Amino acid sequence: MSLVVAIRDMFEPILAEMSPDRAKVADYLAMVKPAANADHGDYQANFAMALAKAVGQKPPELAKTIIAKIPANHLIESATVAGPGFINIKLKPSHLESRIAAMARDERLGVPTVAKPKSFVVDLSGPNVAKPLHVGHLRSTIIGDALVRILRFCGHTVVGDNHLGDWGTQFGILIYGYKHHRDDAAYAADPVRELARLYILVRNLAKASDDDEDTATGDIMDACRKETAKLHAGDPENVALWQKFMPACLEMLRPIYERLDVKIDHALGESFYHGMLPGVVSDLLEKGIAVESNGAVVVPNAKGIIPKDDEQAKKEEPPALIRKRDGAFTYTTTDLATIKYRVETWKPDVMLYVVDARQALHFKTLFANAKRWGYANVDFQHIQFGSILGRDKKPYRTRDGGTVELAALLDEAAELGLKKYEESYASRKAVGHEVPELTDEVKRTIAETVGYGAVKYADLSGNRTSDYIFDYDKMLATEGNTATYMQYAYARCRSIFRKGDIDETAFRSKLPAVSNTTPQERALVVQLLKLPEAIEAAAAEYLPHYLTAYLWDLAKAYSTFFEACPVLKAETPDLRDSRLVLVDLVARAIQLVLNLLGIRTVERM
Repeated sequence: MSLVVAIRDMFEPILAEMSPDRAKVADYLAMVKPAANADHGDYQANFAMALAKAVGQKPPELAKTIIAKIPANHLIESATVAGPGFINIKLKPSHLESRIAAMARDERLGVPTVAKPKSFVVDLSGPNVAKPLHVGHLRSTIIGDALVRILRFCGHTVVGDNHLGDWGTQFGILIYGYKHHRDDAAYAADPVRELARLYILVRNLAKASDDDEDTATGDIMDACRKETAKLHAGDPENVALWQKFMPACLEMLRPIYERLDVKIDHALGESFYHGMLPGVVSDLLEKGIAVESNGAVVVPNAKGIIPKDDEQAKKEEPPALIRKRDGAFTYTTTDLATIKYRVETWKPDVMLYVVDARQALHFKTLFANAKRWGYANVDFQHIQFGSILGRDKKPYRTRDGGTVELAALLDEAAELGLKKYEESYASRKAVGHEVPELTDEVKRTIAETVGYGAVKYADLSGNRTSDYIFDYDKMLATEGNTATYMQYAYARCRSIFRKGDIDETAFRSKLPAVSNTTPQERALVVQLLKLPEAIEAAAAEYLPHYLTAYLWDLAKAYSTFFEACPVLKAETPDLRDSRLVLVDLVARAIQLVLNLLGIRTVERM
């Protein structure tokens, strides 16, 4: 049980007794949160103001009454009223010491698994496999992977499903390019590289961007669409080419996922569901959910309306087109087939779609239609995220205006990570620090860990619904809320054990008592103990940045502790060992949280 839950449990019977509306007690308890200013207490309860209106009392007086009703306990040392009725709560040192000792003994660092686990399907990444992964795929992949890790750690059953785009216009582009522009020798030597070249070549010839290739006009795009239609109709030549291309297309993805340390359980593309689409349409028609309209098949909007003209379309939510006049199916049809398959196969309680915010209307319509179709018991969530911007606050592009490929982005991140390590090595050696000579292989591992971690952390450290500016200099900074700073804090903790020639495994097997007599020790202990509530909040709201905020607060508390409290040179052996427990816990907490975000640590930096 986390500290905040323990405090809420203490107040629950008091508020249940005093509140005229029992249904609002949970809302009042949610107002118990970590104190904004540690000088005032460890936690703060703001429910007196809200409850005062319901009972007709002044908030400060009501707060005093609530405090008077707190029973004798082992948790709360003091509760005081401040301002317009805030209750500042300070916890007992003895309780903190017992809690931190239990945390140190626990492999999960005191984080419980959920009492009622659920089954999740997380739809993440979802690239079009006919082209190299680019920066536009980064957020869905990183955020989705973090949510899979967090939810799984909390005890939920999680299936990560990469809904690949392997059946659309992009394959018409490849087929057209292969038939008209291929280099046989280049394809034989490296099919991955040649297919990437063909895709870019045809798209440039058609003057189609990543955003408009499905709607771009012109003779070349018309020809590409005809090749796509032939593929979908089962044309033997195009199907054979599609089967020939797929291994190379999937091979384009593999090294990127490996570098990002993203492991996905399933990768069921649009082609997997193609044979199911006629059944989706016929079932929706039979149940009266879909109707024929001007030769197409449409699911009317929630009001049962199919707009008759452009003016009405502007005022109404759109219907869902599931079969076009020419008999072709749509993304909505495929998405409905996907929902049906996932429910029948994995039986999820919750489906999370980690897709950018521009698709909000599509998912709103999709979820509504899925519920009408019979999947009302599934909790559908669109996990929206903003865009990646350059320093000019425009979509992040290469210098010549092209889309940034992920491979190139990660290459540059690793090179800058190596540069950062070399600069740190030189500066530390210049001031007389003992810096070990590392092999090129070890340095490369550090560089990749730092570089890739910087990219991921920058993405995850802000609220996912916001845009963020991609800036390597800020990402790789060794100060501030960055992965590099957290990785450095971890390595610094580990270096203390090396300097003291202390075996961590043996030390943990006989953990000493922990004291928190100084303000810096106490602040660090309290921050460490907030780990469970940070993870629980990130899982409950699907917001990984709660974990980066926790790490930032932990790193600041540790820095203050490190400056004020000697560890290896502590006044007594018992105090040294007590502080070593805290150092070890900081390292373990950083490593655990970074792992939940898909970021590695290194022992030396």
